[in-house]
Amino acid sequence: MAADHYFTARPASPDERRTVVVHLAGRDLTLQTAGGVFSPDHVDHATRVLLDEVPPPPAVGDLLDLGCGWGPITLELALRSPHARVWAVDVNERALDLVRHNAAAAGATNVRAVQPDDVPDDVRFAALWSNPPIRVGKQALHELLLRWLPRLAPGGRAHLVVGKNLGADSLHRWLSDELAGRAEVTRRASAKGFRVLEITAADDAR
Repeated sequence: MAADHYFTARPASPDERRTVVVHLAGRDLTLQTAGGVFSPDHVDHATRVLLDEVPPPPAVGDLLDLGCGWGPITLELALRSPHARVWAVDVNERALDLVRHNAAAAGATNVRAVQPDDVPDDVRFAALWSNPPIRVGKQALHELLLRWLPRLAPGGRAHLVVGKNLGADSLHRWLSDELAGRAEVTRRASAKGFRVLEITAADDAR
């Protein structure tokens, strides 16, 4: 049997929970992870670069963690912006279950962990943070980003972390072309082999 991918909807591997202690939002948290989700043993390097380089999240509004896994980005957003509503979106049911558990353990009552189709169509995001699933392939990645980036609120900002050796610079160029007139795409940071791309929606974004 092929190994589960972290973008598998229902992982076939045993749902054996493990405990990790991670530092998020300025505090140490004891959380659960499991096999069949992305980076189950620790906060991966790319996500850590993202969290180190992004500006503070908006204090209010709807915030999105796209491809949430077991929830490190979600918890960073939710704990730093307790008056915002944080959407943790993933196709992996096990990941969503872990996020719900971890949000409850961290006291983050403002988290909504859902499948992509369960986010209401009228929700617009003040911020979108993501370590996107590059390994799903270019076409699927492009479709994913073009589904969610246009849902930024006017002036809203997305931050994506992508490995330089996984096509960060070509993705930057592609996003600039695809979103021309609707958003500005810049490189916010470059660290440890990763790029952090910043996408700022036009003030009159639709």
